[in-house]
Amino acid sequence: MSYKSGFVAIIGRPNVGKSTLLNKILGQKIAITSSKPQTTRRRIKGFHTSEKGQIIFVDTPGVHKPLYKLGEFLLDEAKLAIPDADLILFLVDGTEAAGLGDRWIAENLLQGEIPVIMVINKVDQIKNMEVRYQIVESYKNLLGEKSVPILKISAKTGRNVDDLIKNIYRKLPKGPQYYPEDEVTDQNLKSIVAETIREKVIRKTMEEVPHSIAVVIDNFEEKEAITNIAATIFVEHESQKGIIIGEKASMLKSIGTDARIDIEKCLETKVFLELFVKLKKNWRKNPSALRQFGYTSK
Repeated sequence: MSYKSGFVAIIGRPNVGKSTLLNKILGQKIAITSSKPQTTRRRIKGFHTSEKGQIIFVDTPGVHKPLYKLGEFLLDEAKLAIPDADLILFLVDGTEAAGLGDRWIAENLLQGEIPVIMVINKVDQIKNMEVRYQIVESYKNLLGEKSVPILKISAKTGRNVDDLIKNIYRKLPKGPQYYPEDEVTDQNLKSIVAETIREKVIRKTMEEVPHSIAVVIDNFEEKEAITNIAATIFVEHESQKGIIIGEKASMLKSIGTDARIDIEKCLETKVFLELFVKLKKNWRKNPSALRQFGYTSK
């Protein structure tokens, strides 16, 4: 059996389950998830290695119309994943018919020579078989005359994910093992910690706050028995600062506790986590602030 390898870009609208799918495939959490759009902000690589070969998945931010400089960065991150890909997974939400966002992706990002697999996620949530058929048909029509395989999966439960992996290997070229077998991601520990903190803020705060936060690691000191971490959560408006801190710092403590538990699992050591909240007005519109927070396409 010849060894296969290649890069697989996961492309789709916000909230269709891209990061959930990547975590399920890898069997561990490397990408943060939430029910809110724009959770993923950077391209994240995840490595699936087996006796058949190695798949380098590239998780991308959800494709949407940018409203800020940050939104432009997110769109660029998705676009940059495509030219180097050997295969594109076009992930769509099977609980609703194809929309304008799906059509825009199909017409603007998927019309090149790179092969595509359309992956319809969550369709098992639709119990009415006639409605399910109509939804699937709406996605079949998106790519026009471009014939692509269509797979129905559940990223959350793992249903048909093994079939997806088999189909990916069929499409990949022969190639080398790019990364060591025991590595599953290209993220460094500081990035994982910052993203874990941001996930907890997203999950615990009101609708507008998640889009307006950035997390910077100020100190990361590994000792024999404990790792000391200090991080700053930046917000755009004074009112958001109050929401994240909460009455008698209750919200900040809750965010810190939940983040520390996940970070300890990841680092496999005790963690002392100290969180601060600072104001950086309208940072999503500010190119220098975006660079400071690491939102620069490479």
